Amino acid sequence: MNDTRHTTTPPPRPGKLQRFLASDIVYSWKHQPVVILATLVTLVMFLGALFAPWIAPQNPFDPRQLDLIDAFAPPLTTSDFTGNFYLLGSDSQGRDVFSAILYGSRISLLVGFAAVLFALVLGTALGLMAGFRGGWRDALIMRIADVQLTFPSILMALLIFGVVRGFLPRSMHAEVAIIVLIVAIGLSDWVQYARAVRGATLVEKGKEYVQAARVIGLPARNILFQHILPNVMRPVLVIGTIGLALAIIAEATLSFLGVGMPATQPSLGTLIRVGQDYMFSGEWWILLFPGLALLMLALSVNLLGDWLRDVLNPKLR
Repeated sequence: MNDTRHTTTPPPRPGKLQRFLASDIVYSWKHQPVVILATLVTLVMFLGALFAPWIAPQNPFDPRQLDLIDAFAPPLTTSDFTGNFYLLGSDSQGRDVFSAILYGSRISLLVGFAAVLFALVLGTALGLMAGFRGGWRDALIMRIADVQLTFPSILMALLIFGVVRGFLPRSMHAEVAIIVLIVAIGLSDWVQYARAVRGATLVEKGKEYVQAARVIGLPARNILFQHILPNVMRPVLVIGTIGLALAIIAEATLSFLGVGMPATQPSLGTLIRVGQDYMFSGEWWILLFPGLALLMLALSVNLLGDWLRDVLNPKLR
């Protein structure tokens, strides 16, 4: 009697996309309507800012496209003189408020992303050095961080912004305003990244895999960047997501105070500062719509950051 054995082939291993769609992150996202709404609002704001040259009816930075005769046009009106339609109205210079919000969002997002990236790289590097090397480097970096934490971040940004502009000629202020904003906000926010990375590095460098890497003779640079750094990036990414909303608000605050972007290249904060002058004169749309855009952008990014912090925390699963 022949012994016939039936061999079963194992099921195919799911791909990376299928594993991601079945992960806890996607499951949590699909079961939280507020997070889904925040994601949609963030995507709409990001895509609107990215494709502003193709979506906006006019370029508010180009004086040749502005018509002073259309100044203070209310929302949802068509000009009797030029025939231009203004979805959200126009301001005192005849700029389309909708176009100004799209282009202003580009500047706010650019400053926010660049400032967060600058603070993240600087804080991560200093935190790794303080946690891994220890000694006087750790003491020096942490004392500087403690001193900076005694001042509000917006005050530090104002101080750095004023000092940097003080070394530049007045004719260059408008040209380098965006770079100075990025440096000022980034230097005022690096401390939280450095403290988080230092704490995580102190934990990781005492684990067995780091000790094993030292035993086999790996250089300290390889241990730091190939083994420890990937394991301390999770809290850094969460802080960066929340920090993006704070950086956007910081840029808007500086521009509202008149030390940020000039009126010729307005960000959302500059548009709010300009609209404040017409708050009680009947042209309410010049202030209302840029303020709502800043509120929706900052709130949606902040909600995503809070959700990401919770979903990546294994204690809350």
